[in-house]
Amino acid sequence: MAQFSPEHIAALVAIAAAMLRPPPPRVLAVIMAGAFVAEQVAYVVTGEWRATLNLPLQLSDAVTFVAIAALWRPRPRLAELLWFWALTASLLATLTPDLAQSFPDLRDFTYFVTHGGALVAVVVLRALPQPGGMWRAYAATLTWTAVAAVGDVVTGGNYMFLRHKPGHASLLEVMGPWPVYIAVGALFGLALFAALQRAGDRLRRSSPG
Repeated sequence: MAQFSPEHIAALVAIAAAMLRPPPPRVLAVIMAGAFVAEQVAYVVTGEWRATLNLPLQLSDAVTFVAIAALWRPRPRLAELLWFWALTASLLATLTPDLAQSFPDLRDFTYFVTHGGALVAVVVLRALPQPGGMWRAYAATLTWTAVAAVGDVVTGGNYMFLRHKPGHASLLEVMGPWPVYIAVGALFGLALFAALQRAGDRLRRSSPG
């Protein structure tokens, strides 16, 4: 999918509309889970499933799992983690889609349902971080990155873009060559988490009660 093509803009508009009028939590959880499974099945049916590409080792996969779990049975720590992950990884994924397929391919829908669904889940759960939340989220991110790195070594894949940059336009393009961009990206992520922590603190203090 070409960035900011008519199909991409339509998907962004649909996500924004869902954020304004979100579905009930468990309904959204079922929709996201169904989309995740349907995407895996689509790759299998078309003969395109590859261990180097389709294992659930991307950070966006972790965000999907956290969003589904938090929507189905709300927990403060899961909602807090979703605040940081959805407003960074999911937001960037929707703005710079790493997607070979385009409308009307099923995987075009499932991509934006899972990534956009995480953003809608933040609204549904009214997820705000507690003090120190950025450090818990950052530790979780580093842990998942380590898991993805093991997956890269075992499969030869490029999960979380730890082996090379994506082929599409992304922020990694301005972060230097491999492996410099990994370290720069880690620092940039920490800065984003700090900004989200401050924003969450202000929203929490200004909310009634």
